Amino acid sequence: MCKIISIANQKGGVGKTTTALNLGVALKLQGKSVLLIDLDPQANLTEYAGIWDTEKMLPTMSDLIKGQIGMGERINIEGCIRYSHINNIEYIPSDINLANADLYLAGVLSRETLLKRILNNDTIKSYDYVIIDCNPSLGVLLMNALTASDGVIIPVQTQDFAFDGLTALTNIIAQIQSTINSELETIGVLATMVDNTNVSKRVIEDLKKEYGNKLFTTVIHRATQAVESTNKHKSLCLFSKSKLGDEYKALANELIQSYI
Repeated sequence: MCKIISIANQKGGVGKTTTALNLGVALKLQGKSVLLIDLDPQANLTEYAGIWDTEKMLPTMSDLIKGQIGMGERINIEGCIRYSHINNIEYIPSDINLANADLYLAGVLSRETLLKRILNNDTIKSYDYVIIDCNPSLGVLLMNALTASDGVIIPVQTQDFAFDGLTALTNIIAQIQSTINSELETIGVLATMVDNTNVSKRVIEDLKKEYGNKLFTTVIHRATQAVESTNKHKSLCLFSKSKLGDEYKALANELIQSYI
């Protein structure tokens, strides 16, 4: 049974995209079939996956959404799926046109369920996991992602102001659960960019107090190799020696064992 998981936090720079791609690749290495969806107008996941210049004119997530609401040619979702040869994983790319989603979805009936309707597809259902890299805001795209998802993972950078926006996000999740997606589950909070500073240690302790067993045992440390991974468009899980890659593999194991 396909599990759709959103990676969300309205605060930018917390490791959403890094988590989306590396968790996806780690799950793939475990023999799972995985599709990544870039739902961020900044298209960082798309670039990280290593999209070819010749592919950039092909349909993206924004084309798929516009086609669904009659603002463009209706496109089969299969036509939007790309394959990252470097990472051996499939994904649906994004582009800057998604930045206008709040405007062109303003008058659409049941606009929060649009992505759910798009993903109600036999091709999507054939995957074990669909992982959505959400944009850093609380707008209509995030609401669509949460409405379409079975669960959400919240990466939190273990630095000062780490809790900024978390209350607003958890409130949105609670509203979605109580209205249009009662099956939505907060799978866990993931501590990212962890280091040996007192600030980092304090934030982890605060996360434990706030989220209890919803805090993943696995943490993701800060390391320069993350930048190298992005520049090479290659998952950390595929490096011959990578502490971060091992951590994302551990996260995938924890997810598989605890979330069925």
